[in-house]
Amino acid sequence: MPRALIAFEDRPSDSPVVERVWRSHSERGGTFLSMAACHWVIVVSRCEGRTFATVRGPETRATTADCPPEGEWVGIHFKLGTFMPLLPTGLLRDRNDVTLATASGRGFWLDGREWEFPTYANAETFVARLVKAGLIHRDPYVQDVLRGASPRLSQRSEQRRFLRATGMTRGTIRQIERARRATALLQHGAALVDVAHDAGYFDQAHLTRALRRFVGQTPAQVVRGREQLSLLYNTDDD
Repeated sequence: MPRALIAFEDRPSDSPVVERVWRSHSERGGTFLSMAACHWVIVVSRCEGRTFATVRGPETRATTADCPPEGEWVGIHFKLGTFMPLLPTGLLRDRNDVTLATASGRGFWLDGREWEFPTYANAETFVARLVKAGLIHRDPYVQDVLRGASPRLSQRSEQRRFLRATGMTRGTIRQIERARRATALLQHGAALVDVAHDAGYFDQAHLTRALRRFVGQTPAQVVRGREQLSLLYNTDDD
């Protein structure tokens, strides 16, 4: 099996708006599969002599992404239901990333102010400052519904709330999370028939179609693990 292209480290967060913080580095260049993902993220990249911050939206399908050699990244994944009004999540969706103007060797410009690049250690402090400045908002209704609370709005109103806060429909979020859960189960050695059942698919063919769309691989390819995937974590274990 080839050496991993990117090495990841990640941790959960105690911030009310941050889902997870991660960092990674690459020793060689190449391509990897960027799986579909529900969360928007701020990423600080250090590669090819540059440091810059990018705001990246959710991804509704798997894509192939390039990875430069000797790169370093720090990422802040935000909880579903949080959003940045200046950069609506729906407009960032599917690789319509926004790279923020660099203010100096240590920061970037956002909303007319200079902000220091966050680190893996101080990500929550950085985010708290954005929240205090009114640059990050949170819709608690979205998180309540995703945790299983009964909807209080009509289906149309609920759809608008989800699209505004997440850039996706509730159904798309469920499909992506189910595919990522199935991928994690396969990587941990679960049998294909058990994965299909536990992740809620009708049958193995249904699982295969979903993984091709959202992960970019068939279940057999996931098990073989020959191609680098983007960061995958299971929030059930936190």
